[in-house]
Amino acid sequence: MEAREPELRRELDATLQARAELGPEYESALIDSFLEKVEQRLDGTLDRRMRRSLAEQRTTTARGGAEPARPGGGFGERFGFAAVSLVLAIPLSAIGVANAGIEGLVVAWLGIFGVNAVHAARTWPSNQARKRTSSDWDG
Repeated sequence: MEAREPELRRELDATLQARAELGPEYESALIDSFLEKVEQRLDGTLDRRMRRSLAEQRTTTARGGAEPARPGGGFGERFGFAAVSLVLAIPLSAIGVANAGIEGLVVAWLGIFGVNAVHAARTWPSNQARKRTSSDWDG
């Protein structure tokens, strides 16, 4: 994280230093503030990726290339969604345990599971609708 996100690393260091100075009673507010900054960073990154993907898709379509991506998204979108949910699982788990113990951890992971299940269900019909061809089975 240090090489790629020095600003985010500085924010984390500042949050940890503030927690040490202010004590545990401000821990929740500090964590919320830091997570909001991480969320803003992720939103910005996802926005840029979506704009880039849409521009590439339009360019390909305009040039008469392959058909646009399926509504369920390709492997990259599914992998990205899974990666983001696992990255966010770490602070969500910590917050859940800190505030409600093991019950908070269970609730956090049930929420993560639910979001991923909904995402998988959203992509499932497009995967089922696609007919298999002999090339699907070729290695």
